[in-house]
Amino acid sequence: MQIKFVIIICAFALGVGIRSFAEVSLEVVLWLMLLGFGMAVLRCRKSKTFSAPFLLMTSLCLLAVSLGIARTEVASWQFGVSPLQSELESKVELTGVVASQPELKERTVQFYLEVDNDKILVSTDRLSEVKYGDKLLVAGKLQKPESFITDLGREFDYPGYLQARGIEYRISFAQVEIIESGFGNPIISVLLKGKEKFIDSIEKIIPEPAVGLGSGLLLGVKSSLGEDIETDFRRTGIIHIVVLSGYNVMLVVAFILYFFSFFLPLRSRMIAGIVAIVCFALVVGLSATVVRASIMAGLVLFAQSYGKQYDVLRGLFLAGLVMIVINPYLLVYDIGFQLSFMATLGLILIVPHFESLLITKKKVRAKEFFLATVATQIAVLPLLLYHIGEVSLIAVVVNVLVLPVVPFAMLLTFATGIIGLVSIPLASVVGFFTVISLNYILWVAKWFADLPFASVVVPEFSAIGVGLAYSVMAGVLWYLVNRNKSTDDTLSGWKIEEEKEAGVTNDINSSNKPTSSEPPIFFR
Repeated sequence: MQIKFVIIICAFALGVGIRSFAEVSLEVVLWLMLLGFGMAVLRCRKSKTFSAPFLLMTSLCLLAVSLGIARTEVASWQFGVSPLQSELESKVELTGVVASQPELKERTVQFYLEVDNDKILVSTDRLSEVKYGDKLLVAGKLQKPESFITDLGREFDYPGYLQARGIEYRISFAQVEIIESGFGNPIISVLLKGKEKFIDSIEKIIPEPAVGLGSGLLLGVKSSLGEDIETDFRRTGIIHIVVLSGYNVMLVVAFILYFFSFFLPLRSRMIAGIVAIVCFALVVGLSATVVRASIMAGLVLFAQSYGKQYDVLRGLFLAGLVMIVINPYLLVYDIGFQLSFMATLGLILIVPHFESLLITKKKVRAKEFFLATVATQIAVLPLLLYHIGEVSLIAVVVNVLVLPVVPFAMLLTFATGIIGLVSIPLASVVGFFTVISLNYILWVAKWFADLPFASVVVPEFSAIGVGLAYSVMAGVLWYLVNRNKSTDDTLSGWKIEEEKEAGVTNDINSSNKPTSSEPPIFFR
């Protein structure tokens, strides 16, 4: 059932991908739907034939593809219909509300401005005191974003990236006047004010650049790192720890569950945990990575509260399906979504095969980090080659050295900020150890990034190459799964033969059968 579930979701994603790259007429979509319904009817009439399961899966996949195309088509209707279209390349004055927490860049501050039914990306002077929920008068030249070539020679589809965020226009170097405040969502406003107070608290205790790293680890404030440190993290393959990857969200969820376990029953803990996860996602920003990890964490809580076994692979694909149904542009245009999804898929599918090759009696933490890093690097490599063009050669070593320290650095940073809201001297004691952990990460990144072979830039890698690379990976995994299954069957056969020779039977009425009423492991 799981493989069928995955195939149907992949078929829906295929439809989204087809419509993202090319126009598809309504007639084609209707024909696909009719063909799918026709195969379903044919399957009902030949339900006992050998081809019935094939007909059913084919019909479901055709329907899923057509629905994916249709959903992306509906999503495209929000673009190209704005009355602002006639104002392009001219200076405009617009009144709107800041719809996102302003993000500090090196020289500017960027935010989303909601104007009637449009959302516009605005950049203005870095010293501007614009906040979420402010009503602004913005003056500047209205433009459409354009694709550009990165420093590593890759073309970045900037219009598509912004469309995935519901944005069609931008105003750069805008003149901004704050008219009034308090127009944002009250819950988000409270959460963001709490975030600002927390950051102010740790900034009083932890010096730069460690405080920038602490903010990045806990809250994904990557802009506080600085360009040099961000470059070091990219060259060493640990930039994911400051962009709130699933690893960071997992640590936060684990802490939330542990905290609530002291005074809440299981069902109440699930509700409190989901509320906490939603609040955390709102505070750090609803990036694709955070949303994906939050949905999966919520599914884990739901399964545990009802005593069900959680299927990680099914949870991953269900989270991906929910996200692209809500926003189909994520699939093709959001690099963060792609990398996050494939990294998690690598952990689920590749790590078990590595572990079977390195079986040890003792659980070695370094080995777990090593295998996880290698698996994720393999899973995201084609995407890195295609989108970025730079590959870290020392990412595995640096991740093994850094990742064990990350949970302690996050916990100490959190404790420092919370205690700092009450007592600065007491928080300074905790802050001493916090600075040590954060500076260790910075030192490791700096030392390895300075190596001449830390990373390499590769030639242009085509989308066809990405498809071929993942096809090869899928073929290798399929071979390994079937080989392991054959090996398990062979070992089971040998064991049965040995038991027969020893006079042991598996008679259902045998007195040696287990008396425990506990269900088999796959039902728990």
